[in-house]
Amino acid sequence: MIISACSLQQNHSTAQHQSIDLASGDLTNYGLAFISPSTVTGREEDKQALAFIVGRVLKEERPDIRQISLPQSLGAINNAGLANEYMQMFRDYQTTGIFSQDTLTDIGSAVNARYVIQVNLASFNQGSRGRYSIFGYRLFQTKHADIRMFIQIWDTSSGSIAWEGVEELILAEETVSEKVINFTTVVEASARNLIKLLPQTVGSDEPIGHKAAAR
Repeated sequence: MIISACSLQQNHSTAQHQSIDLASGDLTNYGLAFISPSTVTGREEDKQALAFIVGRVLKEERPDIRQISLPQSLGAINNAGLANEYMQMFRDYQTTGIFSQDTLTDIGSAVNARYVIQVNLASFNQGSRGRYSIFGYRLFQTKHADIRMFIQIWDTSSGSIAWEGVEELILAEETVSEKVINFTTVVEASARNLIKLLPQTVGSDEPIGHKAAAR
């Protein structure tokens, strides 16, 4: 809780994760590429912004990880002639929750990274309500926003999920300001909480690159 002369902020976070087959140093050694995020219906226009914000936070929190941004991934996938396969992979994912192993392997080769990260925006809400009215004037407003975000890291060499995490975050602020708690602020806070749960790099002599990733 943070208290200042003009506002009071509250942050309630519930972050959970499961490391299935992701060891310390794997992301550093083999690279992590963004693929297209998924969003709740009505927020499809936020996909690029979602990947951009998460990517920026990842760079800040984990500069040791060789990151391939979403624009870089999409360009490499298109240049490799995989656009149709990529589109079909996401169509199948909508009904099965599975990314095709064959397509994942081709994508990993195209982007030169063993791992891909897929961000899923499950829900996002924001609003405000007036408080402490005197003579009909609202002195304070409670701004609030909540988000549920899910991240999966897939191993392109095996077609399996290597790591996953989910974050439910509620931000609230009592303030005299008319500004809402914006999308960027909430996504950034949620992403930071999740990224801090990734396995930390202890140190590795293994070379970086997808071709060296076979186990």
